[in-house]
Amino acid sequence: MSQITASLGREHYVTHITSPVGNTIISDEPKEKGGEDKGLTPKELLASALASCVCITVRMYADRKEWPLEKIEVTVEYDYDNQTRTSKIVKSIKLYGDLDEEQKKRMYIIAEKRPVSQSLSNPIHMETKHL
Repeated sequence: MSQITASLGREHYVTHITSPVGNTIISDEPKEKGGEDKGLTPKELLASALASCVCITVRMYADRKEWPLEKIEVTVEYDYDNQTRTSKIVKSIKLYGDLDEEQKKRMYIIAEKRPVSQSLSNPIHMETKHL
């Protein structure tokens, strides 16, 4: 299980997010929503988790196969509909390099089998512990 700690002090809505090994990022809201626009919004962080997972996984696979993948670019669009209580996520994947169609096809399949993709595609059990 992965663990992340987020903390927010008095500065609206600047949130410091820390991994167990001390890596940090900042999340915030845009100025028009009362934030300082110092980091990605929570929705952008969710989308970025998926995009980065796909990039890393496809790169690892291409490296293991010794395929000439020069670059992978993943764009994720995320939206949540409060009325229907549903999320919509659209991924666009672009592969760069001297790759044949079979290599590309295989990397697109691998991109769908990543942990974050699967987590977001299946039911999620969420609980809250009050400490």
